[in-house]
Amino acid sequence: MSDIVVVAFSVLTSVAILILVSLGLAVIFGLMRIVNMAHGEFVMIGAFTVITLVRGVGFPIWLAILLAPAVSALIGVVVEMLLIRPLYGRRLIDTLLVTFGVSLILFQIAVDIFGTTSPGIATPMGSLKVGGFSVSTYSSIFLPVAAVAMIGLLYLIFKRTRYGLLARATAQNAEIASALGVYSRRVNIATFALGCALAGASGGLLAPIVAVSPSLGQNYVAQAFMTVVTGGPAFLVGTVAASTLLGTIANIVSQVFTTLWGITALFLTAMVLIRFLPNGLSGALRRQF
Repeated sequence: MSDIVVVAFSVLTSVAILILVSLGLAVIFGLMRIVNMAHGEFVMIGAFTVITLVRGVGFPIWLAILLAPAVSALIGVVVEMLLIRPLYGRRLIDTLLVTFGVSLILFQIAVDIFGTTSPGIATPMGSLKVGGFSVSTYSSIFLPVAAVAMIGLLYLIFKRTRYGLLARATAQNAEIASALGVYSRRVNIATFALGCALAGASGGLLAPIVAVSPSLGQNYVAQAFMTVVTGGPAFLVGTVAASTLLGTIANIVSQVFTTLWGITALFLTAMVLIRFLPNGLSGALRRQF
């Protein structure tokens, strides 16, 4: 029985991580139709923010994690104003190329500042005994709770706030929204900053349990893209559904075989789903998020 519980905790952790690293990408792509190839670097920025504040400045880890999304959001605002704003209404390939360039620049800046490796920080909250096994309380309990809280927060933002209403209106028809008095520039910059903040939050939450390096985000960005594409047009519901399915399959295969086979299973499952459900898991839902 304890074996099953441990496996369930492991699956829950994998699903939570996939949700966390995918939500920011889903918001930017789902609402702005921008292929943000620099998403992984914003995850990395959040992780390095936590490492720097905890080890270099002496901040409590929880405060550092709270500040991580703010740092990523501020950098995202600069990127949006200087590079993304001229691309609205243009081809997806244009945004892909520009954000790929941003990715390379941010990666090299991180290498110049932090080097190729970075000292880690201790995982908080200790461990939890399950029969003869010991599992991390932070990874097995806190991360899934954080993922659920982030989903709930996004739902409230897009369903209950004025910004959420304007963001959905702009995503559906930017020209009509502007004609009705919506200042689309402010909405776009807020949406891009929100997506970057979510990426930074995921990096900050992952910092205590992964090896933080400039290539950290690159380890997750492909999985995040596959999750968002598989999820379909309802970016919130679709991302959660795709993360649950793909994360579960990848984790179980990893435990039976190896991590490489688990990632391979994730990609194969995503390709099969896209083949038979070209509009994604949420394609049949008549909802925007």
